Amino acid sequence: MKYFWIQLLLIVGSVSMALMFIRTWGQAKNRAWKRIAFSAFVIVNVYAVLRPTDVTWLAQQLGVGRGTDLVLYVMVLAMGFLTLNTFLRFRSLEKKITDLARTVAINEGVRHNDERLGQDAVVAQATPESAADAKAEAGAGSDSVKA
Repeated sequence: MKYFWIQLLLIVGSVSMALMFIRTWGQAKNRAWKRIAFSAFVIVNVYAVLRPTDVTWLAQQLGVGRGTDLVLYVMVLAMGFLTLNTFLRFRSLEKKITDLARTVAINEGVRHNDERLGQDAVVAQATPESAADAKAEAGAGSDSVKA
């Protein structure tokens, strides 16, 4: 009963994180292993809060010494993982945004050129064909005139 309030606070915090994660479960596009890892993290966290002596025993078995040191080392590893994961996600998003910006720029350039050169380009493209048709018609017309 001595540690009841701090245990209650820590468990409520863990459950709140789990509920927020579950609430946005459909929105989060996480891989299944990340979901499983987060769920395991919450379960282990609640267990460690309820049974701190077990964490100390595990730390001693692993040669760390104290349970708090073990928790600190695990949290440093988790923070490194989260930092790397966030970096890779941002890099992927930046690449997608760059590709999207390039595509939009190319499409806008083509549209701008079509607007600027649209009438001239249509006339220039039509002129050689119409000139050939005109020559053919003129040649046929002159033949009929000569005859």
